[in-house]
This record gives sequence, C-alpha cells and structure tokens, in this order.
Amino acid sequence: MNLRESFATFPRDLVAGTVVFLVALPLCLGIANASGVEPFAGLVSGIVGGLVVAALSGSRLSVSGPAAGLVVIVVDGIAQLGSFSAFLLAVLLSGVIQFGFGMLKAGRFAAYIPSPVIKGMLAAIGLLLIIKQFPLALGLVDPANPAAAHGSAFTTSFGAVSLTAIAITLLSLAILAGWETRAMRRFALVRALPAPLAVVLLGIGATLLLGALVPGLAPAAEHRVALPALGSLTSLQAALEFADFGPNFAQLMNPDVWRVAVTLAIVASLETLLSLEAVEQIDPKRRAAPPDRELKAQGVGNLLAGVIGGLPITSVIVRSSANVHAGAQSRMSAIVHGALLLISVFALTRVINLIPLACLAAILIFTGVKLAKPSLFVAVAKRGFAQFAPFIVTLVGVLATDLLIGIVLGMLCSVMLTLYANLHRPVVLAQHDDHYLLSFRKDVSFLGKVSVKHALRQIPDGSTVTIDASRADFVDHDVSELIDGFVADAPRRSISVDVKRHARAGAESGWSLRRAAVE
Repeated sequence: MNLRESFATFPRDLVAGTVVFLVALPLCLGIANASGVEPFAGLVSGIVGGLVVAALSGSRLSVSGPAAGLVVIVVDGIAQLGSFSAFLLAVLLSGVIQFGFGMLKAGRFAAYIPSPVIKGMLAAIGLLLIIKQFPLALGLVDPANPAAAHGSAFTTSFGAVSLTAIAITLLSLAILAGWETRAMRRFALVRALPAPLAVVLLGIGATLLLGALVPGLAPAAEHRVALPALGSLTSLQAALEFADFGPNFAQLMNPDVWRVAVTLAIVASLETLLSLEAVEQIDPKRRAAPPDRELKAQGVGNLLAGVIGGLPITSVIVRSSANVHAGAQSRMSAIVHGALLLISVFALTRVINLIPLACLAAILIFTGVKLAKPSLFVAVAKRGFAQFAPFIVTLVGVLATDLLIGIVLGMLCSVMLTLYANLHRPVVLAQHDDHYLLSFRKDVSFLGKVSVKHALRQIPDGSTVTIDASRADFVDHDVSELIDGFVADAPRRSISVDVKRHARAGAESGWSLRRAAVE
C-alpha cells in the first residue's frame, strides 16, 4: 500500500485500531496474570506486537501480541527454568529460531499438521486455561496467608474464597456469553463496545462503587491488577529493572532453555500460521499474507520481547477478527493499537489498577470454553475413529505432559492410523458366480502386498478375473510383480484375466501387465 492509500484509509484504521486496543488491553493483562508474571510483560508484548511485528508483517489485518494459547508453555517454562529472566532468554532464542524458519521457507509445512492434532492442542489449552483460572475467579486466598482475606471471604478446605470475586466472575461470564446474542446486538452500545472491555468496565465500576459504599466488600488490592505508576520513560526503565526483566544469558548453555525455546518457536509459529489462514478467510478482499515473511516478523518480535521483558508473541485470531470487523484497511490499525497500549502504560495506570483479577480470569475462562466447547468433541467424534483418536491423544498428551510432547504424540497417532489404512484392505475382491473383480481402492504401497497376495490366492482355477487398478495413481513395484506373476500363470490355471490400470500408475511403477486369455 502506497503513502497516498495509507492517508486515505487512516481514519478507518484509526477507529479499528482503537477498537482493537480496547479488546487487547484486558487480554494482555489477563494473559500476563494467568502466566504468573508482572502485568508489564503482557503490555510489553502487546506494544511490540503492534509497533514492531505489524510494521514488518506482510499481513494487512493480522494483529499480534501475547496469546492465551501460550500460557501453558509460559507457566511450565518459568517453573522449569526457575526464573523469569531465564525464560526470557528462551523467548529471545525462540525468536531467532522463528526467523530461521522464515529464512528456510518453512511456512508451508504447517499445512502438513493434521487438523485433529491442531484441534486437540487447542482444546487442551482451553481446558488448562479454565483449570488454572478458577482460583482467581473464586478470589482464592492461600491458607498460609489468611491476612490476604477480607470482609467478603469465607473459609473452605482450599482456602478463603471471596464472595465478591465470585459475583464479579459470574456477572462477567454472563456478559461475555450474552454480548454477541441477537437480543443484545439490537442495542447500539453493545455493537460499539467489545465484550472484554464491558467486563473490565464492570469490574472497575464494582471496585469504585463497593469501595465508596461497602469498603469491606470491595476487591482487595491482592485481587486487583498491580501496575506501578509511571510518569516517564525513565521510571518505566527503573520499573523493568526492579522487576528483574531481561534475559539471563548465563543460562545460554542450559538444555532446558533450548527445549523451551524450540517448543515456543514451533507452537507460536503454528498458531501464527493458523491465524493467518483464518484472517484470510474473514477478510472481505481475501488478501493472502506471505507466511515466511510473517514468521520472520514474529521472530523479530519475539527476539525483542525477550530482550525487554515481554511474553512470547503470536498472531492472535481474537484481536485480528476484531480488527477486520472494525473495518481495518491496512496494518496501520495494528500499529495504532500498539501506540495506544504504550500510551496506556503512562496515562491509565490508576484506572488499570482498579480492574479485579476476577474479570480477567472470566475473560480467559470464556476463551477456554470456546476452545474446548463440547460441540467440538462431538463434531470430531462424528468424523470417525481416524479423526477422533489423534484428537484425544493430542489432548491427553498435552494435559499429561506438555504442548510439544502432546503434538508429537498426536502426529505419531495420525501416522500410525495412516499406515493402518494403507495396510487395511487396499484392494477389494468381489465375486459373482465364476467371475471375480479385484478392485484397487487406493494407491497401493509395499504395505499392501500381503492383502493383494491374500486376494489372489482366493481365486480358483477356471475363473474369469478383472483387475481394476484405474483408481490407483501408484502401485508399488513389489505389488506389480505379484500381479505380473498371476497374469503369467493364468493360462496354466485356465483363468481369463482382464486388467484395467491407470496409465500413470503403470508408467511410474514399471507395471508391464498384459491381457491373458485362455482359448
């Protein structure tokens, strides 16, 4: 897009960027909170995704930032590596690996990941999000720290639970569930206001109202966002240094760091490429984005995020779809959203710190429910065992181990089922009186040799046989030799054979079948 077109579309991009900012702000804070890190980390990633990745990306409508799908890797990675600074090194290295993927033109390989494996991964992420956000949704206080409880809390076997947090969570979930319904969309305010922002405004209003009328029921400071007040870039730098942000290069030779980095690079790249495909589908102009350029842009973004203390970045479908539906025309809308996130760090700190964590937990729980909704399980199950098995194996593998191992297990399950499908009845033998029809149902590799041999042994002497291989593009040389031997032996056994083969299959396999007839 040239400069003149950018100026012409800027008003629409400005509006769309503002809408995306309003969606992204609570998501950045919620994902940081779910990851167990400072709110800054989420905002830093949103800013980098808007100002850096969007500028380098080849996609006009994709929006990048911290992703709920990576929360599991972040939590497990920090726990495994022992510190956030070591994890930031893994984020930096994942960016380098992603950039390498782009240089090697690896974007096309995402198409080879089976759909059930991807759906199983997303469903597992959804379930983990729901499970991990329940303590915050309940306002749960550690029994070892009863001082953190306040007037609205009551004691359970798990700790002190806040009635205020539960009420805010339930109201937030009700808003999120009802916001997009036909009944609610009749109201202009609902159409203009993103659902996550409505939830955040509810939380802020509840904090102010309860604080003024019933202070004992207001969300305690421990149950709200805690963003340090900033007045300048100098204070921002001081806050980042105080929070121990920045990669720990002393861990460079730690194999666990590299393992986390590879996991991040693969999953983040996969999520980005899937998001690009989804954005292309909802783009009114169906504009495709070069995947390899996107991987390079994401790599630079993650490298920078690791350096300055941000969470890992991907292209995110929630923000991207909001961008499309808001009328964005170019990547300028994503840049506007990044600039507004940067401004909010300085101008909206007091307001942001009024947001209850229960609101953010509700947003992520709702996201998890959409990723792991029961209808998804039913839809995959209806497609048969070959689709459902890799889905369940991936889901259980992710829940029991981690994302990368779960994906590998799902891929192995898909490969095994594919091998079984090739072994299981690649040919079908039908009989009518003394006439036999041997049909090749699909391409026949060497794995189908046993099935072909078994079928040929069932044909008695004196029969009339038709071998129909017209639907097979490829027949392995071992199988073709087996058929050649049967045809050559047909006159001795008084068998009449008529062979129909695919021209290309014969040329590629060296199949020299001929018609054999007995006079």
